[in-house]
Amino acid sequence: MLARALIGLLALAALPASAQQVTLKVQHFLPPPSPAHAQFIKPWADALTAESGGRIKVEIFAAMALGGRPPQLYDQVKDGVADVVWTLPGYTPGRFPKSEVFELPFMAASATATAQATQEFYEKHLRDEFKDVHVLVMHAHAPGSFFTVSKAVMSVDDLKGLKIRAPTRVINDALKALGATPVGMPVPELPQALSRGVVDGATIPFEVALPLKAHEMVKHVTEVPGARGFYTSVFLYAMNKAKYDGLPADLKKVIDSNSGMALARKVGKIWDDVEKPGRDAAAAAKVQFHTMPPAEVAKMQAATQPVIDAWIKDMDGKGANGKMLVDDARAMIAKYAK
Repeated sequence: MLARALIGLLALAALPASAQQVTLKVQHFLPPPSPAHAQFIKPWADALTAESGGRIKVEIFAAMALGGRPPQLYDQVKDGVADVVWTLPGYTPGRFPKSEVFELPFMAASATATAQATQEFYEKHLRDEFKDVHVLVMHAHAPGSFFTVSKAVMSVDDLKGLKIRAPTRVINDALKALGATPVGMPVPELPQALSRGVVDGATIPFEVALPLKAHEMVKHVTEVPGARGFYTSVFLYAMNKAKYDGLPADLKKVIDSNSGMALARKVGKIWDDVEKPGRDAAAAAKVQFHTMPPAEVAKMQAATQPVIDAWIKDMDGKGANGKMLVDDARAMIAKYAK
C-alpha cells in the first residue's frame, strides 16, 4: 500500500502545471447568511474556480464547521488545519499589537476608506507580525454603534456600569475609559450573552447584528456621529504559507489577482453597503435609534485619549515608534476618505 501511495504522489508531481489541481478549505466564524460569507468569501471562492478553469476548488466551512473556536483561527491557518481563514487578529490579544492601531478610538472612517488604509498599513508596517501566513487582505468594518438591551445610551454617564461586549483589547480599554464594564468575547457568542443577561449591550456594526439577530434582542441603538467613528475592528483573510508557496505560478497568479488592495477596496464597499439592510432590520424590529449629541462625543474623545496615549507608550516599549504608527494610520485613512 505504501508503494502504491508513493507511486501516486510521484505521478501527481510529474503532472504539468496546467494539469495540477488544488482544493482550499476556508474556515470562518459567521453563519452562511452573513455578508462575510455570502457577499465576500463565497464570491471570492467562485472567482478562483472560474479564473483557474476549475483547477482551484474551494470548500467553505462557515460558523467554525471545521472545528475549534474563533480565537484558534490564526493558528489553524498557520498550522494547515485550514488552508484559508477569515478572522480578527484581536481575537488573540497582544499577539499582533501594531495591527491594533486602527481599533483605537475615533480612528476609523468608512469601511471602504479604512479597509484600504489597513491594507496599505499592512504592506508597510505589518509584514513582520503576519510572517507565518500568506496574507490575502486586511480590512475593517464600518464604524460600530452601541446596541443596548434596555437602557438608551445618550451620554458618557449612561455608559457607566453597563456590561458591554467588545471584540478586542483596545476596544475593551476604550469602554473601560468611558466607565463601562467591557466583556470580551467573539461575536458568535453575543446572542446567548444578550439573552442570558451576561451583557447589557454590545459594540457592533449593523451588518453583523443582522445575521446574529442581535437587533431582535435589544431596544436601543446609539450611533456616534462624526467623520471618525467610535471604533472598528481589523480583519485578516489569510492563507497557509506552505499551501500558497506550493502552488504552480499560474495558480498563484489567480490567488494574487484576487488579493491585496483591489480586494480591500471591494470588501470595504461591501461592508459599507451592508450596513443599510442591518439598519432596516433594526428599524423593522422597532428598535429605538439615538444619536450621541456632539458635546457628548467630545467628552468621549477626551475620555479615550489616554487609551491612545497608552497604546503609543506600549508600542514604544516594544521598540516601535507608536506616534509614527498612529500618524501614518490616520494619514492613510484620510487619503482614502477623500
